[in-house]
Amino acid sequence: MSSNTLVLIACLAVAVVLLFGLANMLRGGSANVSQRLMRLRVVLQFVAILVIMGVLWWRGG
Repeated sequence: MSSNTLVLIACLAVAVVLLFGLANMLRGGSANVSQRLMRLRVVLQFVAILVIMGVLWWRGG
């Protein structure tokens, strides 16, 4: 799997969870589900940043 694919997957995962969280809030869904999704988004953003930094380091900056 190429590094570009890893970055794309990480960014898409963040976007999908963000959209699910926003849709749940706009729909008037459970606050607990929204909170859990937003926490998952933060974790995925951290992972995405690590992946991006790792790819930059691997390619030599």
